[in-house]
Amino acid sequence: MQRFLRISVAVMTCLVVGYLSGMATKQGIDDWYPTLNKPFFNPPNWIFAPVWTLLYVGMGVAAGLVWTQMEKNEALVKRALFFFTVQLALNALWSFLFFSLWNPLLALLEIIVLELMIYETYVQFKKINRWAGFLLIPYLAWVGFATLLNGAIWWLN
Repeated sequence: MQRFLRISVAVMTCLVVGYLSGMATKQGIDDWYPTLNKPFFNPPNWIFAPVWTLLYVGMGVAAGLVWTQMEKNEALVKRALFFFTVQLALNALWSFLFFSLWNPLLALLEIIVLELMIYETYVQFKKINRWAGFLLIPYLAWVGFATLLNGAIWWLN
């Protein structure tokens, strides 16, 4: 039961962060984002919500799997969850920088740091639970794509 509870809390935390990020995104999507020049590889807007929902669930399951190992290796788990928390905060901050402040350059600089933090989280998670590390790979890839997209939008505008 404790395992299920920890995974559930981690998933819900990630989904709440995703919801709050979506709130920061909404006005920019409606008002500002349509006015920007975008690269040919820009996905349609409807794809972002389902992709991010799946990514947040995967991130939460990964964090929950790591958290369940707290009694076995407290120091390593705390370190891994620290990196996870930092990257989750950076994830939310990006939405604010890009869509609320309308600042693609600052968002680009921040998303590069985010990508590095996700990678470090992946490295730490993989030490604790192989599957937790694997669950972060789609997130790492999507944020890599988002970094390219963010850079292209900044360049074109």
